[in-house]
Amino acid sequence: MTTLPSVQLGNSGLRISRLALGTMNFGEPGRGHQGDWTLGADEARPIFRAALDKGLFTFDCANVYGVGACEEVVGKLLNELVPRDQYVLATKVAMPMGMGANQGGLSRKHIMESIDASLQRMGVDYVDQLVIHRHPHGAPGQASAPVEETMEALHDVVKAGKALYLGGSSMFAWQFTELQMTAKLNGWTPFVSMQNHYNLVYREEEREMNPYCAMNGVALMPWSPLARGILAGAYQGGLDKGSTDRSKGTDRVRTEMLYKGDFVFDVAERVIEIAKKYECKPAQISLAWLLSKPEVTAPVVGVSRLEQLDQLIEATTIELAAEDVAYLEELYAPVENLLSIGFS
Repeated sequence: MTTLPSVQLGNSGLRISRLALGTMNFGEPGRGHQGDWTLGADEARPIFRAALDKGLFTFDCANVYGVGACEEVVGKLLNELVPRDQYVLATKVAMPMGMGANQGGLSRKHIMESIDASLQRMGVDYVDQLVIHRHPHGAPGQASAPVEETMEALHDVVKAGKALYLGGSSMFAWQFTELQMTAKLNGWTPFVSMQNHYNLVYREEEREMNPYCAMNGVALMPWSPLARGILAGAYQGGLDKGSTDRSKGTDRVRTEMLYKGDFVFDVAERVIEIAKKYECKPAQISLAWLLSKPEVTAPVVGVSRLEQLDQLIEATTIELAAEDVAYLEELYAPVENLLSIGFS
């Protein structure tokens, strides 16, 4: 049985597991934007137990997942299964939690209210990492907070002991640089990780964000490493051919927004081809490709079944030959950065 190793989170002293378990699909079925493929606590419990048994001890939440229900379930299960000092827990803030004028964004008010609400829902005294879900000017429909206001509020959250480290998520590299420099100039807490959108069929992050993070000791924790199931074979050649609850449900609309390149399903076919060569699953090849990039610390993976968890953990042991990496990458063509046309 493969047991995941631990790795250091960027230039911080925190160690995390080689994979982080994304928890968007855990919560209260029917609640939130992913409600049609959400698993409740009883269905999620065996997955959490198996993850912990196999060395996956890093869990990634967001307050908006299930509009709080995800945090409730994740907190309940972790508190039930393992002592607090044996897992790493992250949650996110920025997305709207209601229709109120101050229920979203990265103002001081929303940050302070959100961290307290998240801790209460999860039943913990602190999170190991608080991640801003987007840049202070990048949350749709929310007021654009001054970056100084956001960074000082986040620093105060850390100094209050409610979060130990800070992380960022999808934004332009220049925006991330501005936030980091703002923190440095004022003696505030910087970000130690970047959770960006990066996989075999969306590689625009290789231009600026990935090199910037590598040069500055910021850990990369890519989201959607399997391109919402495309690179696991969930769509079987087209977005109208979904084979899972997620790919046939409302999430398909989001998938269509994210993956527009003409090459997407041709790359997915090559993944299937290489998987046959290595006698494994397409999802394992896609993850092995991502893990072959030295700047990637811990991809955020989502699973809904125990066998998926086992396969992704096993994928951390796969070493792809250089010619196979080149074959997988060959068809990629530049696409418009999703952040330039709306929302990644």
